[in-house]
Amino acid sequence: MEEAVRITNDGRQKADHLCVLIHGSAPSYILAYPFVGPLTSQRLWGNPSHLSYLASTLRHKHSEEKLHILVSKTNSDTFTYDGIDLGAERVTQEVETYIEDLETNGSEIKKISIIGYSLGGLVARYTIGLLYSKGWFERIKPVNFTTFATPHLGVKTPLLGVQYRVFNFLGSRTLSASGRQLFTIDTFRDTKRPLLSVLADPGSIFMLALAKFSHRVLYANIINDRSAPYYTTSISVTDPYTNLDAVSINYLPDYTPNIIDPADPVHLKPPKIQPPLFARLASSSQSLLTSVPVFAFFSVLIPIGSVVFLINSGVQQVRSQQRIRLHEEGKAGIGLGSYRIPPMVENARSAMEGAFESMNTRQGQQYLPESAPDGNREGKLCGGQQQNGHAEKSYESGSGTSPDLEGTASRRSEFPTLALTPQQFEMVRALDEVGFRKYCVHIHAVRHSHAAIIVRNQRPSFDEGKMIVRHWLDEEFEI
Repeated sequence: MEEAVRITNDGRQKADHLCVLIHGSAPSYILAYPFVGPLTSQRLWGNPSHLSYLASTLRHKHSEEKLHILVSKTNSDTFTYDGIDLGAERVTQEVETYIEDLETNGSEIKKISIIGYSLGGLVARYTIGLLYSKGWFERIKPVNFTTFATPHLGVKTPLLGVQYRVFNFLGSRTLSASGRQLFTIDTFRDTKRPLLSVLADPGSIFMLALAKFSHRVLYANIINDRSAPYYTTSISVTDPYTNLDAVSINYLPDYTPNIIDPADPVHLKPPKIQPPLFARLASSSQSLLTSVPVFAFFSVLIPIGSVVFLINSGVQQVRSQQRIRLHEEGKAGIGLGSYRIPPMVENARSAMEGAFESMNTRQGQQYLPESAPDGNREGKLCGGQQQNGHAEKSYESGSGTSPDLEGTASRRSEFPTLALTPQQFEMVRALDEVGFRKYCVHIHAVRHSHAAIIVRNQRPSFDEGKMIVRHWLDEEFEI
């Protein structure tokens, strides 16, 4: 492993590795159904303070003589409404300014790592594309790229039911530009495609930048992530953790019971013998009676919460649109021309757009039929060699399926394929091909695992997240 510091003439060590931490959003849910979970979110706010534990633990592990740490601040609070692309332009300018300041003070940055939490992981993927296109990776080595609970496939739910349709409709229209992008109903500039689709295009600057990193790692909650469900944070076409009573989970020996073994994560248990009909009816009746008070509570809360939510969303959309307009006019303090770089590599652009246009003509099928080809039904669980996340794995735009992926596709998944959109299936394929090391996280103590996974604040109930952070620092972060 390379040394992370250089020695100056006066004998002092100066770090040459910069780690950038990018916060995400912090939705608080007020519209919910007692049996199906949250329906939509009240806000999409994020704050650098959410990364305080991550930053302090990273600093405790690596001193100032070994590592510079930049916690991005330019997308604080309601600025997360303004879109992934605009947020990334802000972060890129922040990173460039920080590096220039360090160099002015005598530090030479030779390595860079980018860490994204929640929505910040998507901002990070866009940011590295801008840095790549501006030539930064020709002089600075990309080392670690890590996301925690990031909705790589967006947040459009693949589930049936009126409440989920309402969630997709309201969520995509009440969270300004970021909401449209997360629900993939936007059109990104002249590509005629959603931004998340372009982010995962093998011919884009974003994927070419991602492939440059020595280590690509993600952490995904398997349950109780009320902001970003498992399938999207783990980049998976299946969800084996919908019923934990039906599966056997294997954990990493030193990180039991919070991090699942990537090599052998989960298996279906043998089917249980059903109890007699009378016992099942008695159990159902008891569950219904205990749910009545909860249902009554939500029947009062939902109308009140709906009004508050819609008013707040309307106000934030107006403010966000004003900021976006100033940004587009070059009046927001960012040199717009420096960051409006064509996202596609020119020699691959026409072919890729043609492929996606062809794919879009087949979107009538909402759910995969049982007779779908084995390759399309294969579920990528956390782990496996095809997701090694190391740069030794070759990656070229337009290349065929890797041998590791072919090996995985030869095994039939035990779990049914989710009804993702064709674009989401393409995202999974492309992101799995570039390669991530995927760690499934099982938070037991709280029903808000999205916050606990990075210890967003120092609650005792979030202590399980400390094991996740320790694993990342001890096992995956290269200095």
